[in-house]
Amino acid sequence: MADSSTQSITIGASPDQVAAIICDFPSYPEWTEAVRRAEVIEEYEDGYASQVRFSLDAGVLADEYVLAYEYAEDLSRIEWHLVAPSRMQKAQRGSYDIVGNPDGTCTVTYTLEVELSVGMLGMFRRKAEKMIMDTALKQLKRRVEETGAAQ
Repeated sequence: MADSSTQSITIGASPDQVAAIICDFPSYPEWTEAVRRAEVIEEYEDGYASQVRFSLDAGVLADEYVLAYEYAEDLSRIEWHLVAPSRMQKAQRGSYDIVGNPDGTCTVTYTLEVELSVGMLGMFRRKAEKMIMDTALKQLKRRVEETGAAQ
């Protein structure tokens, strides 16, 4: 498996507000630039998605894949893994860890580990991972803070 990368961001919202946005998979295309479609294909008894099919188009990287999700009981950790290899990925594991801060904000830590089906030099892969994670966290922050302000 590939090395994992980790990045964090502070979001001006409660952990519950952040978890609600992360778990609302069908709305991902509204706020995540690269996601063209996100479809919940299987749910747990409590209604949370257990498997989600994604259609991704990030220019040079276009793929369709299914991720299986697991959740901490309090939603402080949301983790996933690739169900089966896709056209572009051999494996993917990731997680969001959401921790509330005393000032009412929260810190979201995103960890991602991807093994591509196509060869890519380590230096370029790490740069791509950093860019993907940075963009994902900034888009999440924007969506959560805009949604919170609208309420």
